[in-house]
This record gives sequence, structure tokens and C-alpha cells, in this order.
Amino acid sequence: MLDISAQVNALAEQAVHRLAERERVLVALAGAPGSGKSALAAAVHRRLLAQRIATEVVTLDGFHLDNTVLDARGLRARKGAPETFDAEGFLHLVQRLRAGGEVVAPLYDRVRDLSVAGALVVPAACRVVICEGSYVLLDEEPWRRLLPLWDLRARLDVPLPELRARLIQRWLDLGLSRAAATRRAEANDLANARRMQERALPAEIVLAIRPDGAAHRRVRHGL
Repeated sequence: MLDISAQVNALAEQAVHRLAERERVLVALAGAPGSGKSALAAAVHRRLLAQRIATEVVTLDGFHLDNTVLDARGLRARKGAPETFDAEGFLHLVQRLRAGGEVVAPLYDRVRDLSVAGALVVPAACRVVICEGSYVLLDEEPWRRLLPLWDLRARLDVPLPELRARLIQRWLDLGLSRAAATRRAEANDLANARRMQERALPAEIVLAIRPDGAAHRRVRHGL
């Protein structure tokens, strides 16, 4: 199992450092499907709460377009690609988070494969908001308009062979056969991962997973 304690420490420390300059810090945490964004976001969330810093995690997955909409647009097989999200809605949410005050956000239920509106409340007193998703640092419209809203930018880099194994296991865990899980991962998920990696905006903190499975942290300044 990958030890992400150094990355958790780096993100938490950088977020706390930025709190000296502003009332609320917005952290962008990007990474391909299956890269471990949710686990890292949850770990940083726990760390900051332990330091008595009010923190919430907002996920891009809450902005998945509903399957009925995807069916109508012929995009069901591409679910998870940038065009299958309500990008403008997510941008509006981040702008509201930037402005301060209480913000209500949706969450994604992976088991039911749908978004649940109004499932998360970010209170006005929340000091750090971790926004995690594949495309929060994507150099495409309208996603690139998020860039000036972030106070801290972080990304998980995982080699495609490792991602493939993780994504197949994810679909197996959801009840698909190995053949179906492999088709789902290779036909859609890995294509989305390549697109995210090829069109990534710069991050200040990068967790790179080497071929031997070890984690290597890079911290950049002045970006």
C-alpha cells in the first residue's frame, strides 16, 4: 500500500501557510481516475480537522451529468470525460466558495451511479476547501477558468499501467466481470486519464508514483 503521509503533510502544511493571508483557502487536487485523489483528500481533511481547522472536501464527481442526459446526448459510453460534467456549474460553485459564506454542493453516489443534490454543506466558517477531481487543473475551456481561483494546486501522477490495474479492480468491485471491467477501463477511463495528463495545468505539489510503486513528492514554488 502506498504511503502518502509525506504528501498529506505537504498539502496540510501548505494550506495552513496560506491561511495567514486569507480567510478561506481553496485547494485544487487533480489526478486521473483511480489515482487516489479521494483517499488523499480524505487524509488531508482528517489532518486539518485534527489541527482544529474547519475543512471540507468538494468533489467534481458531484457534477456528473445524469445518465438520462448522457443518453440523450449520446455520451453514456464516455461518462467521466470532461464533456460529461456540468463544468459551468462546477465553476460557479468554486466562485461561490471563493466569495465566502455558506455553500451547498452535490455529492456523487458511485453505487447508484448518480449525483445527489444538496448533499454537502460547506459552512461559512470553513477555512480550507479541498476540491478534488480529474479536471480541476485541465487546460481546456471552460476548465482553465478555474486556475485563478485556486490558492494551492496539487496533482497525483500515476503511470498508466498502474492506473489500468486500479481501474479494472474498481469495476470488478462494482460487480462487473473481468472482461467487462477491462473493456470499461480501456475504452473510456484510460482515454480520460491520457487527456488529463496531456493537458494538465501546472501544480505546485506533485505526487509522482514511480514504476516500482514508490511515491516521490515534488514541491514547486512560484508557479
